Amino acid sequence: MCKPSSHPTIEAYLTAIKLSERVEKVKRGRQWFSYRYRWLCQVPLRADAKALEVNWLSIEILDKAGELTYRNSFITDLPVTADTVAELAACGRARWKIENETFNTLKTKGYNIEHNFGHGQHNLSAVLATLNLLAFALHTVCELAKGLWRQARDRIGPRMTFFQHLRTLTEYELFPSWQHLLEKMAYPRGPP
Repeated sequence: MCKPSSHPTIEAYLTAIKLSERVEKVKRGRQWFSYRYRWLCQVPLRADAKALEVNWLSIEILDKAGELTYRNSFITDLPVTADTVAELAACGRARWKIENETFNTLKTKGYNIEHNFGHGQHNLSAVLATLNLLAFALHTVCELAKGLWRQARDRIGPRMTFFQHLRTLTEYELFPSWQHLLEKMAYPRGPP
């Protein structure tokens, strides 16, 4: 994502030049939208002699009445042309969606990590943030695999509830193995 406030040099170039443009009509459901793509190639990222040159592109989505429903811009090192701009904008939007949903999961689904987790005076927070990210990656792999983890998650429901059950069970009972714990969660039995 290329925010105008974060990239003043690019913004200065954009206001001083006529941009290449492509407009296409897209039907989503029963409604029609206009997708307007604009781009500028080989623009400096910063205002200095050694600045990296990038290719800038934007997408604007307008509804049938001409009201703006979405706007975003991106920078890339890939070539931007009338043939590639739509695909590059779709990739930029998908990447933004993935990042946004990942941060949302890390903040609200039991990992208790914020956008600004901090790094502490002696790297402790960086270590904790790294461990949280590793746990998130491992849990994501477990969710994709078939097996006891997936069965337990399907039975219990939301990720946060799953972690609460995991914490409660291990607080009151010692399990001989990880498999026994997941079996208990996936196939609960009554008291002995």
